[in-house]
Amino acid sequence: MQKITPFLWYSTQAEEAAAFYASIFPNSRITRVVTLPSESPSGPPGSVKVVDFVLFGQPFVAMTAGPLDPFNHAVSFVVNCENQTEIDRYWNALLDGGSAEQCGWLKDRFGLSWQIVPTALGDMMANPDRAKAKRAADAMLKMVKLDIAALQAAYAGTSK
Repeated sequence: MQKITPFLWYSTQAEEAAAFYASIFPNSRITRVVTLPSESPSGPPGSVKVVDFVLFGQPFVAMTAGPLDPFNHAVSFVVNCENQTEIDRYWNALLDGGSAEQCGWLKDRFGLSWQIVPTALGDMMANPDRAKAKRAADAMLKMVKLDIAALQAAYAGTSK
């Protein structure tokens, strides 16, 4: 068993959310769904579900247990993408029923925040040539879904 596992609390849709995410990412699946057989602060026996699932080989746990605290931007998941095809695929899939935000962020239909990011952006931002890094950062800050070609052009100083 993994020592640290992300745990997500959903008001009503943990199993649906896990199935949605597993349908998007390779090497992903629901591994177990368990209902709590006892009365709990969240409801009667059977009303609380705990869902074990895997995304990209990473274990997660989700729970349906009624409203407590909604998701917010303080916790998000970063999807590192090697090319624009990956960015487009994950962005479009996770955005279905959700809302687009700035700088490669989106909120999915369950309210969870995701960052869909090209792996090259981290290298651009860390470049010791701070002028190049600034051009890439400035371009990224103007985007909603990230565009690798536009980021690379800004980084190189060739964008219009």
